[in-house]
Amino acid sequence: MSGEMNLQTLLRSMEPIKGSDYAFCVLDASTLKNLPLLPLATFQEREGVTAIMPVADADGLQLSYSYVGTQITLNVHSNLNAVGFLAKISAKLAANGISLNAFSPYYHDHIFVRPEDAERAMELLSELSKEAL
Repeated sequence: MSGEMNLQTLLRSMEPIKGSDYAFCVLDASTLKNLPLLPLATFQEREGVTAIMPVADADGLQLSYSYVGTQITLNVHSNLNAVGFLAKISAKLAANGISLNAFSPYYHDHIFVRPEDAERAMELLSELSKEAL
């Protein structure tokens, strides 16, 4: 497995990139199977499948959702076994009243924050990165 494991290196080189707004929709199996598009991500839970998709797509398909998050990609290839990276980020944002939802596929960690918190979250991530120098 490749990717960075050193916490200071991860923080120093995370290069956050603010992306688009995504709706978190809970779908039943039939609705998921018949989606005419591929969601950004899905996660199967006992209660249903969470599908993360652009807000415009969710609205166009008349899907309900109660959470919209602006995606921020932490543009450093983190190792899936790295310890403390998201904990530091979560603590920094939480100390400033910002909640996050995290998603960690193979190459990068992604966080989703309320759209009204996105700019402040970017500032705080920049501060955190500079603190790791």
